[in-house]
Parts: sequence; structure tokens; C-alpha cells
Amino acid sequence: MAEIKNHRIPVYAVFGTVIFKLLFLLTHYIQEDAFITWRVAQHLMDYGVIGFNGPEKISASTTHLYVFVSYLFNLIFGKENFIEPLLIFNSVLFTLGSLFLSHLLLKNAWHKAIFIFLIGILPPAIKISILGMEYGILFFLEMMLLYYGFSKGKKWVQIVLPVLILFTRVDTVIFLGIVFIIDVLWTRKIRWTYILGGILGVAGVLAFNWLYFGEIVNNTIVAKKLAYDKQYTFHQNFDNFLENFGNFWGMLKLPGDFNPLTVLLLIFEWLCFIYLIRQKEKRNFFLWIIFIFGWIKQIIFLSQKSLFDWYYWVPQILLFAPVLLFVLEQKQKRNLWLSLLILFYIIPMLTFQTVHSIATGNGEWNYRRTIGLFLNTYEKDKNQWIFLEPAGYVPYFSGLKTIDEVGLVDKKVQDEIRKDKKNFWMNTVKNRKPKYLLSYDDLFQSENAEYLKLHYKLIKEFRVKDHLKSNYKILEKIYILKPSGSDYNLYERID
Repeated sequence: MAEIKNHRIPVYAVFGTVIFKLLFLLTHYIQEDAFITWRVAQHLMDYGVIGFNGPEKISASTTHLYVFVSYLFNLIFGKENFIEPLLIFNSVLFTLGSLFLSHLLLKNAWHKAIFIFLIGILPPAIKISILGMEYGILFFLEMMLLYYGFSKGKKWVQIVLPVLILFTRVDTVIFLGIVFIIDVLWTRKIRWTYILGGILGVAGVLAFNWLYFGEIVNNTIVAKKLAYDKQYTFHQNFDNFLENFGNFWGMLKLPGDFNPLTVLLLIFEWLCFIYLIRQKEKRNFFLWIIFIFGWIKQIIFLSQKSLFDWYYWVPQILLFAPVLLFVLEQKQKRNLWLSLLILFYIIPMLTFQTVHSIATGNGEWNYRRTIGLFLNTYEKDKNQWIFLEPAGYVPYFSGLKTIDEVGLVDKKVQDEIRKDKKNFWMNTVKNRKPKYLLSYDDLFQSENAEYLKLHYKLIKEFRVKDHLKSNYKILEKIYILKPSGSDYNLYERID
């Protein structure tokens, strides 16, 4: 009976962790890209087409599976009420994924419970849970594959889960490939069922892209590669690396600062990993997988100058897992080690993320969302076009058809970039004549001011400083300490 009760302790930790993290829903910190996925899901409801503008098909969202999950939540809860249930669902899935990971790496039930909670309140884990993106379901599927597919040897899992994982994100081929390579090196045999799952997954997602969208690679990948492709000198590459170092391997992102805390964490992660793999245990197989994956994924994305921090959330968590393992399994002075870790790392990280979530939630939900709400009231004809960047909050809450400067939701922008990258923005304005322009800049002071003054008028200015107030003084202090967002100018066509 005591053994059964102990088995429930990690499950209780899952519930406790999820409930604790629900407090972060109050910050309304939701990633811009989540609203792209949710608009695509609602577009599927309204038009029966996976797209963004009218009946045109386009893979505007990075993730196919999460689009369908979001579609179901919209269907069940309605467009006005689906966000909170979906964020809770994401949080539950992520925490269940950490439960699977704890089963792979630990034996003691109490150690598993502590592991689940401490992993769950790390900054990337909080962001995976509440920002509305697909990484909750992705982490759940990947850890489920390792636990049931490779620890328990369930062959159906080895076939089915690679398909679901690849339909969540195409770049998960990196994770699946590393699992395959390490499994072959470790066991000296090939799991043909896993190969079948991989083949079905790759063939399935490519076939779906080709048959439905008429493309092999998701439009989001093509658009970002085209828009962000720049030639860097060695000096520029090095400066870029220093500015984003904390984004790659650490928990803190401090632009313009090398961030020595990240260096210390990186060294400590390696020392813990080396210490653990020297012990002859079966779990080393999974330690090798998560650690090698964490490094390879980040190196590949770093080499491609992919600086969006969500690419690094899962690797950051997996690379930190050996640190928790090392601390929890200290036979002498474990409590001291754990106390020091919590006091000097976990709590500061949690505090940092809390401040960041409150400030960024204000900048996104309380500020950027108001631009979309203003346009929703101002413009009743939802067939009118707006040209802006990015294509998340404002298009979602305004309901307007959208041209974005990267080409994520409108392929014609990509054609303009290919023809004349330097002047693509102005060429798009002249050729497409969108009714609204939303810009960071004062367009009437730009080099194209003469044309823009002739055809557009400024109708409203949106300023971050106007949204740094709160009835609660502590919130106002956080808003002022870390103002989030950008100033915008909204223009309307006059002819």
C-alpha cells in the first residue's frame, strides 16, 4: 500500500505544478505567433480552408497538428472563451511530459516530484505552458516517445508518435534523428518499427504540404529564410553571438550583454552530465539523448541565425535536467545542495520570469491588442487590407485581411522581396494599395514621404508610454522598470 501511495506522489506533483503555474495566466503573456496559429484555426472553422486571408490556402502557422488542436478548442469553447482552456491544456501536457522525463531519469518518487516542480517553474517551462505556442504538446509527445517507445518498448508508439511529432513541427526531425543514432550506437541494432514511424511521419507531412498547399516546405520556413537572409562579416557574426548568448544556452536573455551567468550554467551543466554518465546505469541512454539533442538543436539553429527564443526552450530544459539530477542524488548534504540551488538559482529565475511575464503581458495584451481592438471598431469592412509587422495580435483582434512584411501570411510579399529586397515595402504599398499601414516609423519623414502623404493620412499614434500605468503600484513599477512593446503609427488610405 505504501509503495502504491509513493507512486502517486509524482502525479500529485503534476497537479500542484499546473495549479501553481496557472497564476501566470493572470499576466496575459501570450506570444504573438500563437495568434497566427489561432487565426488559422478559426479560418478553418469559418472557411473550411487552412489559410489566413479569405479562401486562399497558406501554411501561415509553423505547426499543423497544433492548428487542428486549436480548431477543436475553438469548436468546443467558442472563439471568445477558448484561450484559457487551451493554455491550461498546454500546461498540463508539458507537465505530463516532465513526469515521463522523471520516470526515465529517477527512481525515488519524492525526487521525481521535486524534479517535476522545479523543472516546471523554470522560465522556458513557464513560457512553454502559457505563451500559447505548440511546445507544450511537442514536449509531451517527445517525452512520451522516449518513455513508452524506448523505455517500455511499445512498438505502436514508435510508429505513431514520430508522425504526430513531425506534424507538430517539421524541425523535430533533428530530435527523431538523434534518438535513432544514439539508439543504434547503444543497442547495436535497428528498430525497424521506429524507422517506419519516421518514414510515415516525413512522407506524411511532406505529402500533406504538397497536396494541400502545393509546397514541400512550410511557407513559414521559406518566408523567414527569405526575409532574414543576410550576409554577415565575421565581426558581425561574433557580435550577434554575444548579444544572444543567453538566448541559446541560458535561462536569461540580456541583449548586448555576454551574460557570465550563462557561462557558469553551461559549465555546470557539462560537469553534472559528465559526473552522471560515469555511473553505469541504464538511464545514461536517455541522458545522452537529451543532452546531445540540446546541443545539436541549438548549434543548428544558431548556425542558421534563428534568434527567436522559442526555438531554444526545450533544449534549455533538457540541458538543465542533469543539474537537478546531480543535486537530487547527492548522498551527502543533499538538502544543502538543493537549498543552495533553489535559493540562488531557481527563485531568482522564477522572479525574473514573473517580472518579465507581467511586463511583456502588459506590452502585448494591454497595449498591442488595443491596436487590433481599435481597428475592429474603426473598420467594419473586414475585407479591407492592412500592411504591418508582425501578423499576430493586430490581425487577430482587428479581423482585417493582412499583408505582413515577412510574408508569413501573404506570399505576394515574398515575390516583391525576390524582385527588389531593398524596396519591397514601398513596391508592396504601390502595387497592393492596402487601406491601412501600421508602422514603427513616422512614414511622413521617410524617403517615400511625398507618395505616402499624397495617398495616406495619419489617423492614430500608439505609444508604449501611455500604457505604463496601473491602479496597483507594484505593477506600475514593473511596467516602468521593463517597458515592453513598440511605438506605432496607423495610416489610412485617402484615395
